[in-house]
Amino acid sequence: MVTFTQLQTFRYVLMPNLQNQVVLVTGATSGIGKVTATELAKMGAHVVLLARNPEKAEATRREIRAAAGHDRVEILLADLSNLNQVRRAAAEFATRHARLDVLVNNAGLIFGSERQVSAQGNEMGVATNHLGPFLLTALLFEQLRASPAARIVNLASAAYQFAKPQLGDFQSERDYNALRVYGNTKLYNIMFTQELARRLRAHGIANVTTNAVHPGAVASNFGDSAGGWLSKLTQLARPFMISVEKGAETSIFLASAPEVGSTSGGYFAKKKPEPVKHAFNTPAHARQLWEMSEALTETRFLS
Repeated sequence: MVTFTQLQTFRYVLMPNLQNQVVLVTGATSGIGKVTATELAKMGAHVVLLARNPEKAEATRREIRAAAGHDRVEILLADLSNLNQVRRAAAEFATRHARLDVLVNNAGLIFGSERQVSAQGNEMGVATNHLGPFLLTALLFEQLRASPAARIVNLASAAYQFAKPQLGDFQSERDYNALRVYGNTKLYNIMFTQELARRLRAHGIANVTTNAVHPGAVASNFGDSAGGWLSKLTQLARPFMISVEKGAETSIFLASAPEVGSTSGGYFAKKKPEPVKHAFNTPAHARQLWEMSEALTETRFLS
């Protein structure tokens, strides 16, 4: 009979060794992001936690250090909806690290029934879920290129299936709906991933890969930020959802597993690639989305 200790030892032996890798995880103080950061740290990675709240970030850093058995866990403070804070955080990262091996764009929120705007005047869902990660990836691209084999993991969702994007009303100024904005941004995450993979290939960049993830319906604190009926609905649904540990599995897999080290442009669920079926998901729309994102973030990226 195999004992629990033997199983744990066997699991440890099979875990990828990330001993010399630098990993940045956004939204790392709770839910899937926290589990992802913790597990990658356990594999030996030097983990950078990008978070908004300094107190939560410090508490998370202490927890991860204890779980991983080493102190290579840092904090980088930024609100992804604020593009100036993203620029500052990227510049700070560049002063600390010459390279970045894994970027996990995990952070994402659903907002309430009233439309809100960011410091730059962008709709908050678009700003937090799409523009912030787009800009962060662009600004850290030189550090990613400096890695022998860099990976970018973008958290999307099967909620993309409910997206009804209108690039002519990209900021939902004429017609705002919180769930639709969330679905739109999750589709944008996938399209960003696919277009980035195309541009990497076009520029002959083989040492950087990118993939998108559907984590599943996860019993986390996601949805709490929305308030009102939507927050109550997510709380009622939690007993029927999967654990955050289960939800983080595919992110961890794409960030660390040797067998997907050269895979790029995929959309994964339960560690397996899935087709993306949405009429808006065309190369022409992906190029338009990329160009709009460049304009709104005032950055040029693999153009």
